[in-house]
Amino acid sequence: MSDKAQVKAIVGGYVVPVDGDPIDGGTVLIENGKIAAVGTDADVPDDAELIDAAGSWVLPGFIDAHAHLGVHEDGEGWSGNDTNEMTDPNGARFRAIDGIDPYEPGFDDALAGGVTSVVIKPGSGNPIGGQTIGVKTWGRTVLDMIFAEGVSVKSALGENPKRVYGEKKQTPSTRLGVASTIRDAFTAARNYAAQREHAAGEGKPFDVDLTKETLAKVLDGELYWDQHVHRADDMVTAIRLADEFGYKLVINHGTEGHLIADLLAERDVPVILGPLFTTKSKVELRNRTLRAPGILARAGVRIAITTDHPVVPINFLVYQAALSVKDGLDPETALKALTVNPAAMLDLDDQVGSLKPGLDADVVIWSGDPLDVMNRAMRVFVRGREVYHFDEATGVGVTEERRYREG
Repeated sequence: MSDKAQVKAIVGGYVVPVDGDPIDGGTVLIENGKIAAVGTDADVPDDAELIDAAGSWVLPGFIDAHAHLGVHEDGEGWSGNDTNEMTDPNGARFRAIDGIDPYEPGFDDALAGGVTSVVIKPGSGNPIGGQTIGVKTWGRTVLDMIFAEGVSVKSALGENPKRVYGEKKQTPSTRLGVASTIRDAFTAARNYAAQREHAAGEGKPFDVDLTKETLAKVLDGELYWDQHVHRADDMVTAIRLADEFGYKLVINHGTEGHLIADLLAERDVPVILGPLFTTKSKVELRNRTLRAPGILARAGVRIAITTDHPVVPINFLVYQAALSVKDGLDPETALKALTVNPAAMLDLDDQVGSLKPGLDADVVIWSGDPLDVMNRAMRVFVRGREVYHFDEATGVGVTEERRYREG
């Protein structure tokens, strides 16, 4: 029987399901890679592997809903950077999955930080950057790691695309041009979808256009629109474009979101906020503050927190949440911003984000409250398989080998 198929019972810990009340001395039962039961009265089979979590905290694996793991590799320079195909302003057909290297060290760092799921995205050099993908942070190939293939399309407003194409002296070189590029692309996709439907009704052949097909899925609500945006005025542009075309908008970064927190709350626009550990390296970041998560949450905005790895190392995800608590974010909301919130805002909550029967058994045993920076992830399970542990004797984290070893 493979490790994934074994029955495991994590017992005696302080269980924090996140979507429910904590359970002191609780049990998390894992069967066939899924959570089977959570509580104090779980029926543990006699043949289950018992894992003692007494004195520890047990939480769902964290989610970074905006990362470039594997497509912008740590320590590789230009040869490992595949985040931006900056040759076409409309890159809806581009797919992040095609650039992911599961052997880049960031995946091991993610496990050390208790991060078990990421939504990997193209970069922000293009107005329309391409398709994202949800993967686990452990697997031998990207095929093993996928848990959500159709998540969203990445788009960018503001400084990045206007700088990239302004340097080329081509459209779009202004905010006007960037918005126009997006508007033109959706108009073409809407016309394409109508022509495709008409051809189908007539029983006539129709040439597939992968760029327009992708944007048609956004218009149909099959894919979210992940909008890279920092400035408040650009967020309003993002809202106007979403109103115009009717797609499902998620703000990514949202640096100045706290300046229009009431509008975002009123419009029920979720925000994947961060990275929060950066310098104010460009004009768009001049209002960056660790107070923003608390302000947005108190206004009623659903927030998630991101590292934007490798901008901030992904194992620092929980530290960003901890320092946001120091600056006013409610601790319960901070944990939700790492788990149930990112899962819910991208329709991934039927698989990840909490300790709930039926969800993937992505479980992390912490030495204590993860919002205390002195605590660490001690054991990490992905789909029920233990893939990381911290060796207290050596003071080093150990990740299960990903590579094939002969013999």
